Amino acid sequence: MMTELDAKDRRILTLLQGDGRLTNLELAEKVHLSPTATAERVKRLTRDGFILGYMARLSPERLDRGMIVFVEVRLDRTADDVFAAFAAAARASPDITECHMVAGGFDYLIKARVRDMAAYRAFLSDTLLALPGVRETHTYAVMEEIKNTSAIALS
Repeated sequence: MMTELDAKDRRILTLLQGDGRLTNLELAEKVHLSPTATAERVKRLTRDGFILGYMARLSPERLDRGMIVFVEVRLDRTADDVFAAFAAAARASPDITECHMVAGGFDYLIKARVRDMAAYRAFLSDTLLALPGVRETHTYAVMEEIKNTSAIALS
């Protein structure tokens, strides 16, 4: 059953998406509620699965992971065991930041962050092409990142 979100809940979610380090007092002031009421709402939003957790955003460039590549992956066959093995291997790769099963002309779309083109070539041969069931890949190297957000529109 879906919990109804009122305007205060949406405002809390929007503010926490922007800065997960807001104190409860700061959050309460911004949403015009008491600290107790605000804490209860955050607790409920977490319990009901709207808030999944908190994390720090790190600088890929400072951590030598400035290159983004998107890779289309086509599997050699579409069977449950191949999908399961591929998904498990993709989850285990630290260079893969996103992996999505998609409908269309290929099976998976992968986003990876690597140091540079040499690191990508090693990632391609040692990781991607070694994943279970991979028949074919097409790579798109990002020249410029225009927008990168995990924020969800709450309008």
